Amino acid sequence: MLDVDVQILKLQLSVGCSAAALHRNKEVGMVITRDVFLQHRQGRTFSDVANDPNLKFDRVLAFFCEEKHQVRMEDAELHHDRPPLAGVIRAFESQPEIAKYLATEHPRRTKRFRQAVGVIVRIVMEGRGWKKTGRKGSLGVRATVARGSTRPGAYHNTGGLAFWFLRAERYELLSGMPFQSVKQLCKDLKSDQTKTRRTTAAAPRGKRPTNGRAK
Repeated sequence: MLDVDVQILKLQLSVGCSAAALHRNKEVGMVITRDVFLQHRQGRTFSDVANDPNLKFDRVLAFFCEEKHQVRMEDAELHHDRPPLAGVIRAFESQPEIAKYLATEHPRRTKRFRQAVGVIVRIVMEGRGWKKTGRKGSLGVRATVARGSTRPGAYHNTGGLAFWFLRAERYELLSGMPFQSVKQLCKDLKSDQTKTRRTTAAAPRGKRPTNGRAK
């Protein structure tokens, strides 16, 4: 069994789900049910979000279960060097129900909701053979908000990709990333240039011609 398959199996066992509850196919993608979310070690801490009467949580799960959205999430990391959520955040925030919830609910609730979305993304990415890097990537530039403000809709962005979400977790493939980041490429280039200069400086020089002309 491949290492990636082992990790996926461990994920299934950790959340106590069956292959019918957590699986992948071309039409639907990896399915995450409400039970799968609430049995996950992090998801269970967001039962208040899953059971919020003002939020249709099953529709949130359905959005992230779509194969096209899961592919975009992977592409965001692979080809755009951005958090997986960046690949679908505009489509997600543009849903009327989501936009209304984030604009009208108490900031404490909307913060919990954004965190719960992060857990959903984690379940999807880990189920597809990815792992967290321990870093977060920016999704927007937060508007200036008075400290401790409880005004609904106050915590939004003034620039960037997302309007409501500020940052999101970064992921990498368990099998290793196929491309290097620009930062790493620059580091490697500078290292190669330094080695070349040192090699050139250490190379023995030829004898200088005595008559001013090369022989």
